[in-house]
Amino acid sequence: MARAERDAEFSEYLRARSAWLCRVAYLLCGDWHRADDLAQTAAVRLYRQWPRASRAENIDAYARRTLVNVFLSEQQSGWFRFAFPHRTPIEREAPALDADVSLDLRAALERLAPRQRATVVLRYYCDLSVAQTAEILGCSEGNVKSQTSRALATLRTLLAPATAAELEGITG
Repeated sequence: MARAERDAEFSEYLRARSAWLCRVAYLLCGDWHRADDLAQTAAVRLYRQWPRASRAENIDAYARRTLVNVFLSEQQSGWFRFAFPHRTPIEREAPALDADVSLDLRAALERLAPRQRATVVLRYYCDLSVAQTAEILGCSEGNVKSQTSRALATLRTLLAPATAAELEGITG
């Protein structure tokens, strides 16, 4: 494949899927600035591997796996803690959803461990099977099931409505 042809094909793919990559990255990290950086890093890696990626059965799956690998790699290195101290959020137009529920869910997702967050995003946002998620994360299906179970239990606890006793403690 000629370089110009390869570049045009890659550019077309990225133009069509960059917003999707950023949304997935945001769900993984919870910060739009960092999500943009993760998506850009994943795009660079995807470009380097484009001859192989373009022959993949599912290019989106290849790109998603690249993005998750970038995210997990940064989490393990701890680099992001120094590179992204405290930023103001980017203003984005939100879909017509219950804002309180959406904010609560995002805050709860941020409190999950990185691999648990990645598992939940891949399973429920990207709608992947246990086997597909295991392949992307490079672990066993049993590990995906246990990570998902623990993550959902944590989310249920974090998102449980306040009991009357808790509310009395706040107001009394």
